[in-house]
Amino acid sequence: MDKLIQLMEQRIVTLQRAIKFAEKDKRTLPEGRLRISKSRKQMRYFEVTDDTPSKGKYISMNNMKYVRNLAQKMYNELFLKRAKKELSKIEELLTYARKGTAESIFTNLSSERQKLVTPYIITDDLYAMKWQSQSFQSNPYMPENKKYDTIRGEKVRSKSEAILADMLYNLGIPYHYEKPLVMGRGVVRYPDFTILNTKNREEIYLEHLGLLDDEEYRRGCLNKLDEYRKSGIFPGKNLIFTYETSDNPLDIKGIKGMLKELFID
Repeated sequence: MDKLIQLMEQRIVTLQRAIKFAEKDKRTLPEGRLRISKSRKQMRYFEVTDDTPSKGKYISMNNMKYVRNLAQKMYNELFLKRAKKELSKIEELLTYARKGTAESIFTNLSSERQKLVTPYIITDDLYAMKWQSQSFQSNPYMPENKKYDTIRGEKVRSKSEAILADMLYNLGIPYHYEKPLVMGRGVVRYPDFTILNTKNREEIYLEHLGLLDDEEYRRGCLNKLDEYRKSGIFPGKNLIFTYETSDNPLDIKGIKGMLKELFID
């Protein structure tokens, strides 16, 4: 709802600016109305006023500026009518939204009552909390290789994964480490990180490619990418990568900016 309120506030500013410009423009426009007559060979324009017959006064093609002004006048009138109505409705809705949403009825209950109630709509924060508290069986492959500690108290397989986990945690982005994912044909894989995008409540998978100098490792990465694609998981949609080589260390600043852009801003 905070995002919706922000969008409404931005829309109000846009409408107010446009209405102000349209009102100023209105004072420069002519009195009449434009009638357009189509024929196979050409367009013909007429100015209709209270003092002219219903068909109006013919406007020469040499006076197209006046034609455009008459056309602008009709657009101006319709725009102002619709924009002012839209502005009024959004301002009314914004005033109501700021007083509290339907979700706030649950969040305003005491913790004792919340435990007794099943909410009909849950906030993004509550959804993220429930998602984060999910239990699952992590990757059973060589658990002894999970030697690096994270701020959250997990064990991960590399220093770079620990940096990424701590980055997600410090940014307040919900994530699971090596959560099982059922791919095509029922094959289970374990993405390095499964991230919750709280803005749309969708899961995004993050794979860290940490040994790109190794040819066999690169082939494995390509096979993994093919497997993701066959399962409907695509880079740029619900799959993101981080990477490093001996010559290109982990770009911590760049990755942090990417995560903020995708999941926070």
